Amino acid sequence: MNRDVEKILVTEDELVQISKKLGEQITKDYKGKKLLIVGVLKGSIYFFTDLSRHIDLPCNIDFIQASSYGASTVSSGEIKIIKDISEDLTGFDVLLVEDILDTGKTLKHIHDMLSKRNPESIAIVTLLDKPARREADIYADYVGVDVPNEFVVGYGLDYDQFYRNLPYIGVLKKEVYTK
Repeated sequence: MNRDVEKILVTEDELVQISKKLGEQITKDYKGKKLLIVGVLKGSIYFFTDLSRHIDLPCNIDFIQASSYGASTVSSGEIKIIKDISEDLTGFDVLLVEDILDTGKTLKHIHDMLSKRNPESIAIVTLLDKPARREADIYADYVGVDVPNEFVVGYGLDYDQFYRNLPYIGVLKKEVYTK
């Protein structure tokens, strides 16, 4: 375990099982549909990769990148789209893949923006759901696991762009981000 991590919440083996279970359910739910999987960068990259390998359907992929945190542990509330998707959404059933649904502000912004582009549907899959912090009226259609109101890192989630490469989800020690 990394010395800056207080405890592990979701192990590497549990992450594999979550991706497999969700991928199998999405495969059933989207059979016969024109699926576009959209990863929300940068945090979803590991989950997106593992999940998409468990979706046994022909599908397109794309990415969107938004930011509201910067080097903070708290969202600024100002959402900037850094990279937009390149696909025309007309006729696609869109599945947004997110690392963590926290306040929901960024995901709500992305969802509302993409809804105006004529998709057949938009659904959300999140690896982690932190309902205790929800501020926006948005919920995931598929959830890997609920997490407590603690600052988590690993498997794509970061603090100031570090810790993304940890192979598990862990709680970051407070002294790391309260210096």
